[in-house]
Amino acid sequence: MTLFYGTELTSPLMLGTALYPSPAIMAEAFKASGAGVATVSLRRESGADRAGQDFWSLVSDFGVPVLPNTAGCHTVKEAVTTAQMAREVFGTPWIKLEVIGHTDTLQPDVFGLVEAAKILTEDGFEVFPYTTEDLIVAERLLNAGCKVLMPWGAPIGSGLGLNNLHGLRTMRAQFPDVPMVIDAGIGLPSHAAQAMEMGFDAVLLNTAVAKAGDPVAMARAFGLAVEAGKAAYDADPMEPRDMASPSTPLIGKAFLE
Repeated sequence: MTLFYGTELTSPLMLGTALYPSPAIMAEAFKASGAGVATVSLRRESGADRAGQDFWSLVSDFGVPVLPNTAGCHTVKEAVTTAQMAREVFGTPWIKLEVIGHTDTLQPDVFGLVEAAKILTEDGFEVFPYTTEDLIVAERLLNAGCKVLMPWGAPIGSGLGLNNLHGLRTMRAQFPDVPMVIDAGIGLPSHAAQAMEMGFDAVLLNTAVAKAGDPVAMARAFGLAVEAGKAAYDADPMEPRDMASPSTPLIGKAFLE
């Protein structure tokens, strides 16, 4: 099992806790998924009333590591400040680092991302950077102190799946020993299974479960999908062929004249 900053996950599924119809449905869906990590946003915590504290209590009961994020941050300063606040609230050095560079696609600002990652790792954070499949950016994030990479599959919340299969496969092959998580754009359990079959170590998603007609059933489906994909990768699947290959051997076959 891959270690994420020294922590072994019970499942390669990382599931978000936002956008659900109700906290009760969120809790039921999370438990049905068997997810190994709960991602949370600092914005769900409220200093003015008890709502945020009740939410945090609910997430704490899951008994899995919590990965706070800097969702919605567009500058290095904003992301760093949010991460520091999240560490105080959630009591963990883990942070999913987002520095958004494009409002419509929510594509990360990779220049700001590298800068913020360096600042946070030097401050003792264990950074999970939301990035693209760019190999140069990946190298610079690793040099900045990151020990995990989180390339996007597609724009956040789009449900498009894995848009750049070649780029993702190349990234996986280029850094074989770095834990990698496909983050964003996953819409179907088949997308998650595909990511795991490609050798990625985990999948992070939120919208595909939270916005499903039945979030609990969809969460269960994703839990099964990541396990199936991982099992398939571990089984060393056959390589695709350009030509047909008979499954029935010809040796010993009777020939009729």
